Amino acid sequence: MSEVILGEMPTLSRLYLTAASTAARHKLGVGQQTDQLPAVRHTVDGVHIAPERLSGFQQLMHGTVRDTLPSVFLHSVAFPVVMSVMTRPDFPLPLLGMVHLANRVNHLRPVHFAEPLTVTAWAEGLRGHHAGTQVELHTRIEAGGETVWEGVSDYLAKAVYLPGLDKALRPERTDFIPPQPTARWRLGPEAGREYAGVSGDFNPIHLSAVSAKMLGLKRSIAHGMYLASRVLTSVEATASEPFAWRIDFAAPVFLPATVAVRIHDTERDGSWEASEFTGWGERSHRLHFTGSVNTLAG
Repeated sequence: MSEVILGEMPTLSRLYLTAASTAARHKLGVGQQTDQLPAVRHTVDGVHIAPERLSGFQQLMHGTVRDTLPSVFLHSVAFPVVMSVMTRPDFPLPLLGMVHLANRVNHLRPVHFAEPLTVTAWAEGLRGHHAGTQVELHTRIEAGGETVWEGVSDYLAKAVYLPGLDKALRPERTDFIPPQPTARWRLGPEAGREYAGVSGDFNPIHLSAVSAKMLGLKRSIAHGMYLASRVLTSVEATASEPFAWRIDFAAPVFLPATVAVRIHDTERDGSWEASEFTGWGERSHRLHFTGSVNTLAG
């Protein structure tokens, strides 16, 4: 796999414009469909975190103000590099309209906001899905010559079936019975815009009902990483690094909404060991996400 060194952190607004152009070409059938991913990694060196960006993120999540970077904040730092891979001309799937399925992360040590970071992203795991085509976007963040954070994001290109990929069987649907909640989040219509302001992710599906309807949604939806941030902010207050976390998304959260959440912690010898969490619609009882956080300490 070859490596492309980017001179600076890509700008998400420009990448979304590129994605819109690429989506138009896909819709018109311009370009040859392929079942091959670009065999290339994109890397940005010397990434510095603006303190005001970090403090804005912490305040929005009602988290503790500290000098180390929240785990989901690191995802937002790396996201433009991931997007630069997904908007390459040889990336076989249209970015706009993709469904965020899941994230898996290893947070390997505390990362101080003043540490310069190296961010690398690449794509793997292109495969058929019962509703289209699924792909994995991998991210590695390094500081001081060592890997400090690594993650995988799973995405689905709905109704896109590439030649050469077998269509997967639809899994059996299981009934969801809501447990007793430990918290309720009341999310207003501005929640998407507020998270965009601290994360830089101004995807139109999150910003307003008008912009979301232009992309086929009935209302704007909450960022998946906003939901993950809300949970991780609670867990990171007691968790010790290093830790691993994952989140699996089910139904989207249409704004405004009230999300019921249950976080269950387990301990060993009086110390935090793991947390499991679930989020669902308070009125609809529709499952929105599930996940877990586990210590990586030996």
